[in-house]
Amino acid sequence: MQQRILVIDDDHRHRNLVANYLTSQGFDALMAADYIEMQKQLERFHCDLLVLDINMAGEDGLIICQKLRAEGDMTPIIFLTGRDHFTDRVLGLECGADDYLAKPFEPTELVARVKAILRRFSDQNLSAQETTLEKVQFGVFILDILTRSLLCKGDIVSLSYDEFEILKILASTPGKPKSRNQIAIQMKGVDQQIDQRYIDMTVSRLRKRLKVDSFQPDYIQTVRGVGYVFQNAFPEQLAS
Repeated sequence: MQQRILVIDDDHRHRNLVANYLTSQGFDALMAADYIEMQKQLERFHCDLLVLDINMAGEDGLIICQKLRAEGDMTPIIFLTGRDHFTDRVLGLECGADDYLAKPFEPTELVARVKAILRRFSDQNLSAQETTLEKVQFGVFILDILTRSLLCKGDIVSLSYDEFEILKILASTPGKPKSRNQIAIQMKGVDQQIDQRYIDMTVSRLRKRLKVDSFQPDYIQTVRGVGYVFQNAFPEQLAS
């Protein structure tokens, strides 16, 4: 399936040129002119990588990158800028960007860097999946990663494929907020085109599955402006 790239640039002509070239190279390219439009795109679509221009009016690329990283969104970012100062490159990388490309640049170089970062990000995800805990216990529940099952007091709780995936993603890193985009990235083996509103609906169903009685804590909590976090007052993770 196509990997999706979001191009954020307030220069309409340059934004279109970059997006059109990425499309010609087999990517699904979306566009945004500023932070607000970017947020709307990220709320609707999973994006594998952001191409972000630094020199924009209002909130520039550095501020936008800082906001995303503060929210826990680790989607890879390539900065574009008309300046090639060493200080600017350092600031961009310190903000959490993955690469930096000064204008003017050859479109083929941008694509090469996009592919390199996506390969590296994919390898990191595979490595993380390989070290995932086999079982996670919380309250009266045991989540068995290997058998893809959830037990409540020994009885199997019926979960859909996507419900299990989201629970596994959140429960494997208790206390660490995950943005909807991060969840979508980790679910892309199921469907790379996940609408992030679908994640909200799936989380709502999942919460009901985890509610044994009125005294049961809400293990999956909403983090305003970020996404979701798995909370367990007495976390106990088991190795098989």
